[in-house]
Amino acid sequence: MTGHRPGFLPPPVVLVEARHDAADDTAWPEELAVVAASSPGRRAEYVTVRHCARRALSDLGYPPAAILDDAKGAPVWPAGVIGSLTHCRGYRAAAVARQADLAVLGLDAEPAAALPAGVLRRISTDREFQSMADLTSAETSLPWDRLLFSAKESVYKAWYPLVRLGLGFHEVEIALHPNGRGELVFLRPVPSAVGRLDWQLGWDVADAVITTVVWAVVQGNAD
Repeated sequence: MTGHRPGFLPPPVVLVEARHDAADDTAWPEELAVVAASSPGRRAEYVTVRHCARRALSDLGYPPAAILDDAKGAPVWPAGVIGSLTHCRGYRAAAVARQADLAVLGLDAEPAAALPAGVLRRISTDREFQSMADLTSAETSLPWDRLLFSAKESVYKAWYPLVRLGLGFHEVEIALHPNGRGELVFLRPVPSAVGRLDWQLGWDVADAVITTVVWAVVQGNAD
């Protein structure tokens, strides 16, 4: 985690990152079977994030195991564990925590570059769109639009395993802060499992990669 700002992750989370791909022999046969027909790039991503995941699980005291996907493509974790996987060009990572410590966890990584023209308008609410303009005016060196996109991806990764429901870009509103944190509000009716949680957001930009993380604890149990 060298280089990440304080507050990017809560203490219960173990993050393992990789800048180079792992060899196929680090994967379990069940995992290799999933990507047997995939392109070399897709295979490398799949193998490497699972190698990161096993290292992270080991730090939590869990034995090595295959990390497979459910019917919707979400990773299936050992009992008592929550986690999230991510990859982008030149970066792979896994974040895990015990369910006793956190209720949900979502991680996303993106290249630290502006979104293609027109994408920000499609993914943002009016309030977010104005906020991106204000943040960019105050700090021009950061790709705030891509940060927002990544944060929304992290929210979805945390949301979906909890409720098994989709979440549109305009169904959550995010306020990013320059200190590496953020806030979020759901703009749709939420299931009771979501409504009783305190949601938090952290972000960082290092070595040309944006990383965002979203987590939540049961209300009343927040730090």
